[in-house]
Amino acid sequence: MNKKVRILTVDGKQYEGTIMDVDRNNVYLKTERNGRVQTSAFYPGYGYGNQILTLSLFTLLAIALI
Repeated sequence: MNKKVRILTVDGKQYEGTIMDVDRNNVYLKTERNGRVQTSAFYPGYGYGNQILTLSLFTLLAIALI
């Protein structure tokens, strides 16, 4: 956790950000404010203005450190 990563999903989408949390079903990725990823997902505890993207572990193909 707290490492910058690039995530590739099984449908070919790529996301970059910092892993903030992982639970049994999801990975929670903090994206860059100026990044291309836009989300309305809300994950409590990280403060106003942060964009937290929730990705299902079942849709992930690869996670690489960058």
